[in-house]
Amino acid sequence: MKCNVDAGKTLLVDGPASIDIVSGEVEVLAAPMKVGTRIIVREGKRIPLEVKSNASFEIMLGEGASYEEVEGSTIPENWIKTAKEIVSEASLKLGFVAAVMGEVDSGKTSFCTYLANTAIKEKLKVGIIDGDLGQSDIGPPSTIGYSILKGHIKDLFDVNAEDAYFIGLTSPGAATKEVIGGLCKLKEKVMMEEVELVVVNTDGWVEGEDAASYKLRLVDALKPDAVVGIQQSDELLHILNGIGGAKVYIIDSPSAIKKRDREKRKILRELSYKKYLRGGKVQSFLINWINLEGTLLGKGIQPSKERMRQIENLLGVKPWYCEETQKTILIVLGRGKWVAEENIRKLEENIKKRIKIFREGEETGLLVSLKDINGKFLGIGVLQGIDYKRRAIKIYTPVKEGIHTVHIGQVKLDKEGKEIGICTIFTN
Repeated sequence: MKCNVDAGKTLLVDGPASIDIVSGEVEVLAAPMKVGTRIIVREGKRIPLEVKSNASFEIMLGEGASYEEVEGSTIPENWIKTAKEIVSEASLKLGFVAAVMGEVDSGKTSFCTYLANTAIKEKLKVGIIDGDLGQSDIGPPSTIGYSILKGHIKDLFDVNAEDAYFIGLTSPGAATKEVIGGLCKLKEKVMMEEVELVVVNTDGWVEGEDAASYKLRLVDALKPDAVVGIQQSDELLHILNGIGGAKVYIIDSPSAIKKRDREKRKILRELSYKKYLRGGKVQSFLINWINLEGTLLGKGIQPSKERMRQIENLLGVKPWYCEETQKTILIVLGRGKWVAEENIRKLEENIKKRIKIFREGEETGLLVSLKDINGKFLGIGVLQGIDYKRRAIKIYTPVKEGIHTVHIGQVKLDKEGKEIGICTIFTN
């Protein structure tokens, strides 16, 4: 359908939809859009097209999609002022770091995009680090990714990750140390690119004492020059008031920001999994030939026959596979097998080691990260199973070569790439 919009208005489009710009002067979050540009809006996303001169569009709407015209710009005045001030400071100092905070659906990603486009207009070299595990745009979900921008952007999802740090979870609560460490490592890599501005998008966990402690530790480790807090009322003050050593900006969460429920956020993650798994095939790797991370598997030795008899007698069932390290015995049972908790405690008391038990096949569907020999992120895959007798691991992934390290995460996907929960069978 054709849509004509007068200058001074904004066209808000909720996906899934595609928009062709037929005529006029249009911007998306400060990025100028050329006539003939096609914009794809994902399900669960909203794109604001700010019309600078009378414009016409061809719009195709998918199921549940919609659009509306609103008067004026949806960009708050304090966004414009803050972005200009940060860009001005960044033009005077190489490697100026701006960290952006806010709760879920507050507009963090939109502001990061707006700030980056504002800087690019001023000919600054910009790097973006996406630290939002659950709604990551640069890199797949459960990772922290970065990119050095080559030009204006309308959606961070269109930007390819130049490198990423795998966490293996879509929420930072159980992995705050790993998230902070990953952000700092990626910051060092971005700094080596001699950028004028580094924009760091953080996750939406801000409520409560644990979240505040985590965010303050993140700021202390990352040492940004500026922290931008996006809030509707005063939901970030318990964090922002504790920040020292960085200039703090408080800006509004726009009324036009689309609020998404948990299911919509899950759908967005699943679209991202599909993007990064597209074109994959099942590959097999001998455990002795690769480095495994995130699991005790492959770290120990197979017990002697005498030790195996002792384990079997105390457990009351014959293990399918067994590995022993200095502190732990990893036991894999056959499908459908079961062991009483009392027998597990008895084994731990006799052997004086921690016992970790799971069943063959429970590992299927776990999300994994693949790295090369230098630790560079190559992509993701899905664990298809482990042949414990051959000591081989099968992974579905589009990564074709250079795989040296496989890091097993805790997110589990079904055959269609949909999340089915968190699985901790391999965690320490």
